[in-house]
Amino acid sequence: LYILQQDKMPQTPPFPVMYGSNGYNKNLYKAKEEDYEGLYYHENNLVSGSLEALIEHLVPTVAYFPDRTYIFTFLLSSRLFIHPYELMSKVCHLCVDQQRLADPQARVRKIAPKILQLLTEWTETFPYDFRDERMMKSLKELTHRLSTGDELYRKAVQQMTQTLIRKLTTLSQYEEALAKINSSVTDRLTVLKTKPQAIQRDILTICSDPFTLAQQLTHIELVSGTLHSSPHCGDHKKASNLEAYVEWFNRLSYLVATEICMPVKKKHRARVIEFFIDVARECFNIGNFNSLMAIITGMNMSPVSRLKKTWGKVKTAKFDILEHQMDPSSNFYNYRTALRGATQRSITAHSSREKIVIPFFSLLIKDIYFLNEGCANRLPNGHVNFEKFWELAKQVMEFMTWKKVECPFDRDRKILQYLLTAPVFSEDALYLASYESEGPENNMEKDRWKSLRCV
Repeated sequence: LYILQQDKMPQTPPFPVMYGSNGYNKNLYKAKEEDYEGLYYHENNLVSGSLEALIEHLVPTVAYFPDRTYIFTFLLSSRLFIHPYELMSKVCHLCVDQQRLADPQARVRKIAPKILQLLTEWTETFPYDFRDERMMKSLKELTHRLSTGDELYRKAVQQMTQTLIRKLTTLSQYEEALAKINSSVTDRLTVLKTKPQAIQRDILTICSDPFTLAQQLTHIELVSGTLHSSPHCGDHKKASNLEAYVEWFNRLSYLVATEICMPVKKKHRARVIEFFIDVARECFNIGNFNSLMAIITGMNMSPVSRLKKTWGKVKTAKFDILEHQMDPSSNFYNYRTALRGATQRSITAHSSREKIVIPFFSLLIKDIYFLNEGCANRLPNGHVNFEKFWELAKQVMEFMTWKKVECPFDRDRKILQYLLTAPVFSEDALYLASYESEGPENNMEKDRWKSLRCV
C-alpha cells in the first residue's frame, strides 16, 4: 500500500465561470447562437442540451476537438443517464462515421489523432470504466481501426492500452491491499475487549514527535481514496474507494479515542491527549484537514470527553483554537475560510509542501450531494441541465487536483503500519475503559457500566 504511486491526471484548464459570465473561451464551440443543433448556450456558455447532442459534441471532427473541461464534465455526468459501455458504443459509431466522411489524407492526419486523444483522456481520467469487458472490446475495435496501416499510431495506441492496463492493475492492487488491511484489523479487534493492565505498545512508543505523525497521516490521506469509482446509471454498486476514505476517517477517530482511554494512569492519558492536540495542530499547518477533523472527533467522543479528571491536567488552549477552526456553525464558516486560504497557498506554491490540501472529506461529499439534490438533472424541455454539471465537475476536479500532489515527506513504515493496523476499542469497549479510568458519575453511567461488565 505504501509504495503505490498516485494516479497521474492530465493538466486541465480552468472551468468556465457560469451563470451569465462570458469568461469561457469563446472559440471552443461550433457556434455562438443561443440554440445550435440541440445545444443551448448563454453568452457562449453551454448550459443545456439533449443527451444525443451532448454525445455528438464529445466526438471530434476534422475541424473540431472538444474542450478538455467539457470532456471531463460530460464523462463524469453522463453516467447518470447512460452506462459508460453504451456511451462508448455510441462514441465509436460516431467516430467511425467521421472517419468514413473524411478524405483519406484527413482521416490519417486529422481524425485519427483526435479520436486517440479523446480515448486517452477517457482511459486516464476514468480507468474504472474499462473494467467492463464491453468497454474494452469497443476500445480495441476502435483503436484497431485507428492503427491499421500506420505504424506511428499503432505505437501510440499500444502505449495508451499498456498505460490503461498498468493503471487498472495498480487500482486492483490498491483494493487488495485495503481489503487485506481491513481484514487484519478486524481479526485483531478482539484483542482489545477490555483495558490491558500493562500497555505493551502505544502511539507514544511508536512516534513521540507530533510533526512526524502528522506527516505520516498525510501520506495515508493522499493515497486513501479517489473519486474515479463513480456509480453508473442504475447501478447501485458501492464505490469501494469512497468507502475506504470514510472507513479511514472512522478508524483514525477510534484510534485516537483508544490511545487516550487505554492508559491506566491519569498522567499518561493527559500526555496522550496533549500529544494528539499537537498532532492536530500540525495537520492544520500542513493543510491536512481530514486528519485534523478525525482527531478532533476522536477526542470529542463521549468516552473521552467524560474523563474530567484527565482533562483537568491538560492545557486545552490549543485544542480550543482547533475546535474553533472546525466549528460546524454557520455551515463550517471558519473551516471553509481556512480551506480557501490553503487552496490559495497551493495555487501559488513553490514547493510540494505548500501544495498540500486535504479537505474534510465528509463535508466535501455532503456539499456535492446537496448540489446534486438541489438542482434537477433535466430541464422541463428534457434537456440535460449542463449548467449544474459544470459546477459538480468543478468541485470534483479540484479534489482530484489536490489528490495528485506528491507527498514531500519521507515514509516511516513502522508508523504507517501502526496507524493502519493497530487494534482499536469498539464503542462499548471504549466506554468500559473510560469507566475503569474514571468511575461512573450518575445512575445511568453506573447501569451501563454494570451491563458492559456482564457482557
